[in-house]
Amino acid sequence: MAGGGVGTSLLLMAGIMVAVGLCRRLTRRRLRTHQRLCTFLLEMFSTFQICACTNELCLLGNVEPKPHTALTLTYGFTVLHGLTLTGSTCNPCGTLQPMWGGGISVKMGGLKITAQFMAAVLARVFMHFIWSLEMAEPHFGALSQGCSSPMQTTETQAFCIELLFSVVFQLSVLRVEGVNPKYKVHLIALLITMLVYAGGNLTGAIFNPALAFSLHANCFYDKFFSYSLVYWIAPSLGKFLILYVFKCYLVHASKNGYSLFDSLLVFCFK
Repeated sequence: MAGGGVGTSLLLMAGIMVAVGLCRRLTRRRLRTHQRLCTFLLEMFSTFQICACTNELCLLGNVEPKPHTALTLTYGFTVLHGLTLTGSTCNPCGTLQPMWGGGISVKMGGLKITAQFMAAVLARVFMHFIWSLEMAEPHFGALSQGCSSPMQTTETQAFCIELLFSVVFQLSVLRVEGVNPKYKVHLIALLITMLVYAGGNLTGAIFNPALAFSLHANCFYDKFFSYSLVYWIAPSLGKFLILYVFKCYLVHASKNGYSLFDSLLVFCFK
């Protein structure tokens, strides 16, 4: 693939991030008094950025040298997302935690999840329009691919992989919650890159239901049960497992002087 095509894709993603940043800033200024609408739009814009950029990144997966270029781009853009989208979860699984803990109401959580899936659809439609213009080499033939079949293993194994990755990711987020934010974003980006390297060739290592739907909507249409089981239920179940352990062993941690992470390890490996 020509370097000019990659450069055009990078400029496109940079433009998306700049546009989303302006929209988020305008939303905060103009709709500060309308809390629900402001929350909805901020979550929608943020999820749109992640879904649109990831759709474009998927087209760069075969850029040489493989897989170094793809992993570097994954790490770099994950850092940029973390730095520019503060305050947004962009993941239905991430919204479940404050809902479970009572941090936000079920109605507000449902509003955020609705915004995330709307953004996933809008990002897919927008990127398909951009690809139809064929502005760069990676866009040639992108619309004719249909279902890209991200699952390169059995449904059972794919379910277990997405479940495991969701649990590992959530445990790691708990572990670094007290880290300085400017270092935390790099640690999380490194973790995501490692998970993509470990399982990307088997399931895509997505563990984000909204992003999965944006990337593989055709696959959901063709095999809804299989893909919803792997890319919606598995990461959500992983999140609920961590939340259950969190709830059951919070008292255990406080009584024995353990950190929460240490208490979770005691539970998992006793």
